[in-house]
Amino acid sequence: MNTVSAYIFRQALGPLLAILGALAAIAILTQGLNQLDIIITNRNAGWAFAWVTILALPQLLSLILPIAVFIATVYALNRMQQESEIAVLYGAGVSRHHIARPIIQLAVLAALAHLAINTVVQPWAFKERRETLYALRTDIASSLIEEGSFTFPGEGLTLYARQRGGGGELRDLLINDARPDLPITYTARAGAIVTIDGAPAIVLRDGQIQRQTEDGTVDVLDFDRYVLQMGAGIEETEYFFLKASDRTLYELFFPDRTTHFDQRNIDQFLAEAHARLSAPLLNIALAMIALAGVLVGEFSRRGYGRRIMVAAVIALLVRLAAIGLQAAADENPDLNALQYALPIAVILIAAIMLSGKRARRKRLSLGPSVLAEAGA
Repeated sequence: MNTVSAYIFRQALGPLLAILGALAAIAILTQGLNQLDIIITNRNAGWAFAWVTILALPQLLSLILPIAVFIATVYALNRMQQESEIAVLYGAGVSRHHIARPIIQLAVLAALAHLAINTVVQPWAFKERRETLYALRTDIASSLIEEGSFTFPGEGLTLYARQRGGGGELRDLLINDARPDLPITYTARAGAIVTIDGAPAIVLRDGQIQRQTEDGTVDVLDFDRYVLQMGAGIEETEYFFLKASDRTLYELFFPDRTTHFDQRNIDQFLAEAHARLSAPLLNIALAMIALAGVLVGEFSRRGYGRRIMVAAVIALLVRLAAIGLQAAADENPDLNALQYALPIAVILIAAIMLSGKRARRKRLSLGPSVLAEAGA
């Protein structure tokens, strides 16, 4: 990379990193607010809250990286245009191709990083995030039970604890289980939350069971120790199955066809797999749109606001179209090929515009006016 190319590369790299940092910070803040209930209901979940928020970062970076590449490219080239650096480079014999080359190199590096995030980092992060959230959600004593308040951890299940002691111990418990045909009431002097076969349960000590019978009487049973299963009443099924975003490429292309969940979502898995492989091409496509928006056209002392605005609208439409194609491919797998065709078509069209054959023919017919055709 020569001095000019290295200079242009740095001019785009700096804004790209700054834009990624700013957008990622906003996205992390938004994601963190969605999980704020974790730290509110669990006084010991500060680190888990931060960890869950960090684990959401790969998907956020995957969404914003192409847009960040576009903005950084427009910013860098527009600044160089306004300060006449582009015109000086043209006057020195530097072609449009040589100006675009470091930007394309940066876009290719962003695409490779995007591919690594999509295929390696994001599946691991989402799987880890889901497991962390599940562990927090099933910690009933910390996340659901409040001292001196009635809580409803599941449908038909009401729980009251007068006090929460050390080690997750619950004191003076009252539990009403309306899930059976005839409700059952449990009282106990103490209890503790445990996990049995991946489902939450409460171990009750020194208590009593009151069961209503069909004739209206109440059976009373005292116990020293009793285990109450709670998993059936907690609706957390989304934590038991790996969604498309949590799976590796191999698991997306070759799902377990023996499970009903995988069989029902095969088309969605394929759409997600092709989206991960095609999305990195958007970095190059949007960079090419930015290059065409700033470099193609005549030199203007009044700036390039209108051209940049048109390029921004086109870039946004391309990004939205990519998202829409993935959603459509969930229902129709034949549309997966369009996820690759869209960015490739944009790259080819922008490359034809950047080649500037029409502009060169016009310059030869009108004469060598560098300033008039500096943008050609």
